[in-house]
Amino acid sequence: MPIIKQAIKRAKQALVRRSHNLQVKRAVKQDITALHDALTAGDTKEIQEKLGAAYSEIDRAVKKHTLHKNTAARRKSQLAHAVAKASGVEATPAEAKTTKGAGKKAATAKTTVKKTTAAKATVAKKAAAKKPAAAKVKAPAAKKPVAKKTDDK
Repeated sequence: MPIIKQAIKRAKQALVRRSHNLQVKRAVKQDITALHDALTAGDTKEIQEKLGAAYSEIDRAVKKHTLHKNTAARRKSQLAHAVAKASGVEATPAEAKTTKGAGKKAATAKTTVKKTTAAKATVAKKAAAKKPAAAKVKAPAAKKPVAKKTDDK
């Protein structure tokens, strides 16, 4: 048990934070199990409703800093794949999905893949047409210090 006053306060705060985090995690798990139960039942309307509720609860946990954003993304992806598998629809590959901010990366990836051989040939011609580097010029030698003249009067 801590003796210092600040350490006692930190221990109390840790207990409170732990209980809040456990409540949030418990809510996420309840929504996920409800979705899995709906998947076994097979009601499509209920599945979509439960999927939205699970997504919402996961996003709320991220907002409260209980779950890391990558963990939340992984769990949401797993749920989407489970729903797609249960409905008999093939899940879309990760490259085809568009999310906020990912459009730019996907667009640049597509353009780099579509380079033709003609474009590569023009790049090769430009590289061959470059002039050779000019010879380096030597720097002038350092000047010798000049002695100061003194006037004897």
